Amino acid sequence: MKAVVCKEFGPPESLVVEEVPEPKAGPGQVVIDVHACGLNFPDVLIIQDKYQFKPKLPFTPGGEVAGIVSEVGPDVDNVAVGDAVIAGASHGGLAERVVASATGVTPIPKGVDMAEASGFMTTYGTGYYGLVARGGLQPGESLLVLGAAGGVGLAAVDIGRALGARVIAAASSEEKLDLCRRFGAAETINYAEEDLKERAKALTGGAGVDVIYDPVGGAYAEPALRAIAWEGRFLVIGFAAGDIPRIPLNLTLLKSCQIVGVFYGAYSARDPVGHKALVGDLMKLWQDGPLHPYVSATYPFDQAAQGIRDLADRKALGKLVVLTPAGQAAAAASAGAK
Repeated sequence: MKAVVCKEFGPPESLVVEEVPEPKAGPGQVVIDVHACGLNFPDVLIIQDKYQFKPKLPFTPGGEVAGIVSEVGPDVDNVAVGDAVIAGASHGGLAERVVASATGVTPIPKGVDMAEASGFMTTYGTGYYGLVARGGLQPGESLLVLGAAGGVGLAAVDIGRALGARVIAAASSEEKLDLCRRFGAAETINYAEEDLKERAKALTGGAGVDVIYDPVGGAYAEPALRAIAWEGRFLVIGFAAGDIPRIPLNLTLLKSCQIVGVFYGAYSARDPVGHKALVGDLMKLWQDGPLHPYVSATYPFDQAAQGIRDLADRKALGKLVVLTPAGQAAAAASAGAK
């Protein structure tokens, strides 16, 4: 089978597509024929040896897939051959087939295409875990989302709206903010042209923002924190800007606020029972209709490196997804049937 392989740490252009051994399902595992692989910012970092997880070379990037189960190993009774599923891992997804733990796969709701499904769990799982489990977001509260037009940010906008929050989306261009408004942002801030702190405070009548969702870090974190409300919650999601901010801790004292870490991947591994319940709640919200994952671009398998490059260059609106040959064929057949 073919896979996208990282043979040496470096930029996306160093990735190659080549033949690799077929995976085999062991006890408690399944093999998935991959149709689509959602790209995420960790894919940019992991191929440069800048991520928390450091697989040994050579390895295949790609942290989440959607596809069809083609083999089940011993002791598997929750998944069957032919099931359409989502699965996640730290790497390995940019391949024609992948092995996954059977306990970590999730059925795809009927009517959802593979590209949309492959881009759902990391962004929406992070958003739901962050906003609900870590941030305690309540209906009627204000929610400021930084980097709001990217995959993680747009998912937070979508979830916040579905949960009844007043969403303030912050991004760097009017094109991005237009997309955020389409997904339910009540207010927007162009932080390339406006003062983030002053605008956020003005939009909340001077009271400040109840919950801040920050996947960007860098220079925007401190101004956002300075606009937080009394007893607000600042959710640390990641550092897409590249720099980890140094926050003056007196700001937390002055507002009696919280800075809360959100590490969805570690949570799912440390608390599988809690994670299963959280995923069940999230999937119900998706199936009931309030959530609308957005895939802005798909890439053929041999152009996966370009997709990761576009993600690294912050050109993504919503999710970017790579389609395998099987995924491309299925998408073409579905389009022809409509």
